[in-house]
Amino acid sequence: MRNRFRRTAAGLFAAVLLAASVTSATTASAASTAPSSGFDDWSCKPSAAHPDPLVLLHGLGGNGPGNYSYLGPFLAAKGYCAFTLTYGQADPNIPVGGTVSIAQSSVEIASFVQRVRTATGAAKVDIVGHSEGGFQSIYGPKVRGYAGQVGKVVALAPPTHGTTFAGLVSVGDYLGLGPLVDQVLQRFGCAACDELIVGGSAVKTLTTGPIAQPGTKYTVIASRFDALVTPHETSFIREPGVTNEYVQDSCPLDPVGHVGLAFDPTVAQLVANALDPAHASRVVCAFGPPL
Repeated sequence: MRNRFRRTAAGLFAAVLLAASVTSATTASAASTAPSSGFDDWSCKPSAAHPDPLVLLHGLGGNGPGNYSYLGPFLAAKGYCAFTLTYGQADPNIPVGGTVSIAQSSVEIASFVQRVRTATGAAKVDIVGHSEGGFQSIYGPKVRGYAGQVGKVVALAPPTHGTTFAGLVSVGDYLGLGPLVDQVLQRFGCAACDELIVGGSAVKTLTTGPIAQPGTKYTVIASRFDALVTPHETSFIREPGVTNEYVQDSCPLDPVGHVGLAFDPTVAQLVANALDPAHASRVVCAFGPPL
């Protein structure tokens, strides 16, 4: 499966980078008139329209800049201050994140949330997470106790209740990090992989008692074509205050897979609508990467 990802990723990733560069150029052009928006711009100050800055959490085996090369600039162009990081690196010299234990990564993420709040002066952040990052987006507020500092969570295919397939490092494959991912796994292993399968220790911690925290609004977005987080409905949180949706509820023909969720224009608009439902836009269906 890892070889299949590598064979098919190059062309799709090139297209994503082209789209991201166009979006980034648009964002940069608007920066002079909209200093309250930006992607990883630590001088950004949230506007009244979007007072909560965004924290974007990558998937297992990926990194922040790569995982959000499309969605980060897209959300910045919508008027947000958006920030990402590469958490959970087994080796700080290798840009592959999320492989250390979920608990260890969650401490790092909690610190980053505080850094964003301090830099922007915001009382709360909104969190967008993909794959393991989606899991962390719901794990951290509950387990680390900072739910009161989180307004909204949008989780893309989080293995909330565990997955039957532990190949989540394919995020790194899609970003062109396959050899580096292999190097990390061979040298350090993957604690997070074991903790995110069905019955894994992090899954048990998250799902013991209510998952959704009072005062935080949750949206979980999954794909019916996801081959990694399976069964698909295990992403969902069946609790009050949570919206669960499949991409195919809006766009039945969108073949987007697990990794492709972070690079799909359809999903990007669903994320934007979840973050700002009062100004939701019609979703124009696209064809996300089927990986």
